[in-house]
Amino acid sequence: MSKKYDFLIVGSGLYGAIFAHEMTKAGRSCLVIDKRNHIGGNVYTENVEGINVHKYGAHIFHTSNRKVWDYMNGFAEFNRYTNSPVARYKDELYNLPFNMNTFHELWGVKTPAEAKAKIEEQKREAKLPDGKEPANMTEAAIQLVGKDIYVKLVKGYTEKQWGRRAEELPPFIIKRLPVRFTYDNNYFNDSYQGIPIGGYTNIIEKMLEGSDVKLNEDYFAKRDEYDAIAEKTVFTGMIDEYYDYCFGPLEYRSLRFEDKVLDTDNFQGNAVVNYTEYEIPYTRIIEHKHFEFGSGDRTVITYEYPAVWNKGDEPYYPMNDDKNNALFLKYRELADKETKVIFGGRLGEYKYYDMHQVVAAALSAAEAELKG
Repeated sequence: MSKKYDFLIVGSGLYGAIFAHEMTKAGRSCLVIDKRNHIGGNVYTENVEGINVHKYGAHIFHTSNRKVWDYMNGFAEFNRYTNSPVARYKDELYNLPFNMNTFHELWGVKTPAEAKAKIEEQKREAKLPDGKEPANMTEAAIQLVGKDIYVKLVKGYTEKQWGRRAEELPPFIIKRLPVRFTYDNNYFNDSYQGIPIGGYTNIIEKMLEGSDVKLNEDYFAKRDEYDAIAEKTVFTGMIDEYYDYCFGPLEYRSLRFEDKVLDTDNFQGNAVVNYTEYEIPYTRIIEHKHFEFGSGDRTVITYEYPAVWNKGDEPYYPMNDDKNNALFLKYRELADKETKVIFGGRLGEYKYYDMHQVVAAALSAAEAELKG
């Protein structure tokens, strides 16, 4: 470790790789380290049976930001994949997001007016006083889509995902779920959407060209050495861990994945099927070949299980409730005083970022850095 770098980048995921690319393009030197044995962070894809397997859950790129879309297309060609998940409740199948196909299957309604009337009827039955803001996710969900959809398609899935009863979850969680009164199964409303042909790992490899990369490297095991090797650090890990949990640990949710190779050409007919019953321990099954319209006699599926996060586990989602957001602000105050450290990504900024938001944030940070 005798070489001196302009930047040490902790984490080779999308944020770290973009920052490294922008810096090397500008003539700056970067060392990128990652505690995993591969680059790419959670967008890492691995070729199995000729199929690009999303090893850490489904990653569908979508954005309405033309600058972000053009930037990503500079590293790979994106296909026309449209995210149209299916929800399974017991033996019933429903289209997502909540749309006229969902409402017709559930209630037999055929027009938007009929669907809206049904939802209004169920809202009245819930007896939430006029003008009262929903106090939790249960109230918010019923006000949005009615009791039937809440019970069958929201409650169990969300409780599994977040490890809390719906009545204990903040109302904003339901706002991530689109509701539309058209026969449109496209989950996202964004202008651009697709999957990179050949997988995300190829994109990260191109972004990291020109940087030195070290895998299986734990920053905290050699912190003093690494801090001394670069002028600045870009940290994409957990901000509370960086500060040795001095205010206490933030809360996260973790995930567990179980992959299976099957001797069938088509297991479920869709890339993503959500299992909304609380009693089924996994939240969804992903069939990866459908992301790239694959053929072949075999298929790869992944069961995705939500999990409690404990120190040492892999964190996937920040728990952005009032308590944790208030705690994060204490860490953010420390981070704002840093002159040699940049915090980025879901864990560094404790935000539920989607990929396009990570790209925009990384580009913005790189631009600010290059401007001095």
